[in-house]
Amino acid sequence: MQPNYDWESLSHDPIHGYIPFVSRRGAAPGEISEQDIIDHPWVQRLRQIHQLQTAWWVFPSATHTRFQHVLGVMHLAGRVTQHLYPSLQASDPDTPSFGYVTTLMRLAGLLHDVGHGPFGHFFDQFYLARYGLNHERLGSEIIRRELAPLLRRVRRNPLGELRPDEEIDPEQICFLITRPKTSEEPTSPLWLRLLRSLFSGIYTVDNMDFVLRDAYMSGYSQRAFDLDRLIHYSFFTPQGLTIHERGLPALVRFITVRAELFRSIYFHRTVRSIDLSLQDLFRDSADYLFPGNPLDHLDQYRRFTDWSLLVDVERWADSPDERLATLGVRWREWLGRKILWKMVCERTVFFGPGKSEEMSVFSDEKLFEEAIRRRLPPGLREIPLRCDPPRHVHRPGTRAPAAGQNYLYDPATKSVRTLDARELYRQIPFSYRICRVYALDTQHANEIAAAMDALLNGDAVDDVTNM
Repeated sequence: MQPNYDWESLSHDPIHGYIPFVSRRGAAPGEISEQDIIDHPWVQRLRQIHQLQTAWWVFPSATHTRFQHVLGVMHLAGRVTQHLYPSLQASDPDTPSFGYVTTLMRLAGLLHDVGHGPFGHFFDQFYLARYGLNHERLGSEIIRRELAPLLRRVRRNPLGELRPDEEIDPEQICFLITRPKTSEEPTSPLWLRLLRSLFSGIYTVDNMDFVLRDAYMSGYSQRAFDLDRLIHYSFFTPQGLTIHERGLPALVRFITVRAELFRSIYFHRTVRSIDLSLQDLFRDSADYLFPGNPLDHLDQYRRFTDWSLLVDVERWADSPDERLATLGVRWREWLGRKILWKMVCERTVFFGPGKSEEMSVFSDEKLFEEAIRRRLPPGLREIPLRCDPPRHVHRPGTRAPAAGQNYLYDPATKSVRTLDARELYRQIPFSYRICRVYALDTQHANEIAAAMDALLNGDAVDDVTNM
């Protein structure tokens, strides 16, 4: 088949090589091209939001943005769909055409982060949560209100075209990019539920791209895991996204590398110290940062990015408003990387079967801090401290949203089983927390470390159960 040089363009990417997309010149009258969606202001704004919310302040080369990431996810979604489509169709005969499914997945990959605000997930936790929102829910509303008419007119991708009787359903894109709830009833068609595992399962088009991209851009690794092998040994069964046993070591390697990125980069001690100061600034500046619920101000939210926020807060120091000027001085100090909190103690706690994370003081920052203070000498119990227990999920437990979406194919019995059927997978802990204590100086590091060790020596659960 001759390549479609007349309507296909290429974007070069350091992770995936050339990323093809349908250009405007290939669109028929009345049709919207992939380039039209890529160039839309809602997608282009992602150029101004860093992929690594504050880690780029510690890793100087990791200045890549959400825009580069979503292009990579779009490409990876098409590549994975091309490989999985035959097994998807075999699992559900009602699956739409290859052209439809591939276009739907590529658009979902491109738009899955469209709701992100400044500092990414940090903004979810410390601003959007005030309104019962996260970037997924906000992104779905942006798709419905701003992009849906355009998405319905997308007819092709570099791998195939929709049938004449098919039209992209924006609600299906919203479904794919929103994590399932544990109590959710399976009302959507099977083929669509299976595809959602590629956005919210254990290994997804989202996290496979960001692990490779973040590892490369930070200098951690040029090729962190074997993407080709992981895709090759994956297929759909009616149970869910399934990996052949030959691919299980590649999956375990991916899970391990992702966990190490959290430990070494996303949860780096200095990154978290920067985040602690940023939390304080967000708490005190929230009423000035944005005029309320983004759903009520979408036009302003489209222009609200890392760039706009950092420019605005730097100018506050010159404001005639005394409170705003005081905040502006604090922001300038933060922008000057004057880090207030210094890490004085760190321990890592792993949670697996039979070890309850929910019943641990480390599951709550306030409980963690109170438990540390009780174990300090009386004269030190009121010193300024910040306790930070960031959590990473290695593999989902039975109650996690990603649970029940990934399976293992056993060639010996020719049956589909849970991943837990293999010891190689069972050896991976459910989650871990890096438990750190920060202070304004390191003067009392020994006493704080002793308090932490006392807490870890068997009574961390008792602190919760006895309250």
